[in-house]
Amino acid sequence: MSIHLLRRLLIALSVVAFFGCAGTAYVVVDPPAAKEEVQPARPGPRAVWIPGHWKWHKGQYVWVGGHWAKKAKGAWVAGHWDKRPRGWVWVPGHWRK
Repeated sequence: MSIHLLRRLLIALSVVAFFGCAGTAYVVVDPPAAKEEVQPARPGPRAVWIPGHWKWHKGQYVWVGGHWAKKAKGAWVAGHWDKRPRGWVWVPGHWRK
């Protein structure tokens, strides 16, 4: 089986998994390792760095760069990809009180 055919098969399976599950989107392709980012200067004392992450978009992973955000109450919990029996699921970042 050629690498191109295998890649297309994995993408097709990911699309089926993504759209075939009500409420939860599963991706069967492992997410890449996070990119190292250079943080720009902190814009103020209440700014918190929100790291970048890989987003599943149109059958492939796309890097979403990190950014500074205004600190809310609590601590920032970074988003992450969680491996489940049916595939990978994105768990969004959030403020924990």
